[in-house]
Amino acid sequence: MPENESWEYSLHVPNDLRAVTVSRRTIRLILTMHGLIGLTDVAELLATELISNAVRHTKGPAALRVHWSPPGTLRIGAWDTDPEPPEPPAPCGSEGRDEHPEQGRGLALVRACSTEWGWHPLARHGNRGKYVWCELAAA
Repeated sequence: MPENESWEYSLHVPNDLRAVTVSRRTIRLILTMHGLIGLTDVAELLATELISNAVRHTKGPAALRVHWSPPGTLRIGAWDTDPEPPEPPAPCGSEGRDEHPEQGRGLALVRACSTEWGWHPLARHGNRGKYVWCELAAA
């Protein structure tokens, strides 16, 4: 049974595609240890898409943040060093990306699989970037 207290984990990763696998495995471990196994598969997919975008489309480091708020909201977010907004998600089933059909679906998946999602720019201690997040509700 999930805990009735809030908790949060952050994982800072380098700009390296291997960070996607590390993030996916880390979120699985966190959720398993907190008894949220039912959210694991979808949370892994969402974390993978968010960190993958952060690593592929920016030049600096990134971070994964996982936050649980009782009674049942899991927020997954990715910080990166690019302050520009993410490209809006293509509508599901959109055929507008014929040249690279495997690309451009990340945020569409995030939108389709999460309760809600969003982003906001960040500026702290002279560092700029953005934070893209999504939420899952525990059933």
